[in-house]
Amino acid sequence: MKIGIVIPAHNEATTITNCLAAVQAAIEQLPSTIMATVLVVLDSCSDDTLALVQSARDERNERGDIDYLCCDYQCVGQVRDLGIRHAIASGATWIACTDADSVVPPDWLIQQVAHIKDQPTDMICGVVSVDSWAHLAPKTRQAYVSHYQDMMGHRHIHGANLSFSSEAYLAIGGFAPLPCHEDVDLVKKFETQGYTITWSNRVRVITSSRLQARATEGFAAFLADLETINSP
Repeated sequence: MKIGIVIPAHNEATTITNCLAAVQAAIEQLPSTIMATVLVVLDSCSDDTLALVQSARDERNERGDIDYLCCDYQCVGQVRDLGIRHAIASGATWIACTDADSVVPPDWLIQQVAHIKDQPTDMICGVVSVDSWAHLAPKTRQAYVSHYQDMMGHRHIHGANLSFSSEAYLAIGGFAPLPCHEDVDLVKKFETQGYTITWSNRVRVITSSRLQARATEGFAAFLADLETINSP
């Protein structure tokens, strides 16, 4: 088994170092029989994200190689697909997606492997925890918690915590070139074509509670809408 971890990034200089450090910690938990590589796809970056990725690559450990690609798509669907196809061409048999503003726990990959061993699956949809509520209204947190199903069998879809078989990904045609909701579209393709999906709250990611959205209708935009409705 070879895992390809693909991370899109657009001007993520404030978060990419922590993101990559967390991914490296998760890789270190894997048994020696499983290889894992990290690929950051930098999309239209004008800040120091590239330099920070290069620095992390220079400090990589033997089992967690970091590589990167640069593009100018300004479209997260295209960015994810570019990275995933590159990872697959490099031998990845399982793809794990997260985002540059997110932090994975040390057991992020181990839990995915455990699911695959316990009950073979083509895709795992994980859950997210919000990193901080301090800058948001209490009612925003209450509204979020009442909406969110943090349990096995949930039906939440997050590009920051989505993993799948390389073979299945190629068979269904991959991420569509969408500027948002590319993750929802991909899961629907898996469902429509009869692939097995595991909806897990054992596979977790901590994601940013920032309100400045990179994708116009992404998670940050969702939180921003909740804040608008619930703030005094």
